[in-house]
Amino acid sequence: MKKADNNKGFTLLEILVATALLGIAITVVLQLFSANIRAIGDASDYVKAVTWTEIKMRELLDSASMEEKSYRETANNGYTMDVSITEILKERTENLNVRLFEIVLTTHWLKGIKEKSFTLRTLKTVRKE
Repeated sequence: MKKADNNKGFTLLEILVATALLGIAITVVLQLFSANIRAIGDASDYVKAVTWTEIKMRELLDSASMEEKSYRETANNGYTMDVSITEILKERTENLNVRLFEIVLTTHWLKGIKEKSFTLRTLKTVRKE
């Protein structure tokens, strides 16, 4: 007597394993999308901070006169900038017709509960008056 072959279709175990693997794959893909969206948001914040800081740096570098000072500016969009202008190497430039200033701009902003910051530094020579 012959037994009938009943090998048509999938077993319940095969279906459970396939469903579990599909669920894991979908979860990984969704986490990657979430990470990309966060990275795009962070990049956008950095671009805004860098742009504002560069604009302020150009304003300071284009000014004809320069003096030592420190102050803080706040923008409407939640960014805060610390500006520091200090004369450096006074003893090395005392016999020259120029003064050397260091300009440091640091922009701060909050991202969630973390404070992020970006700093630009440069030097500027100014003719003595």
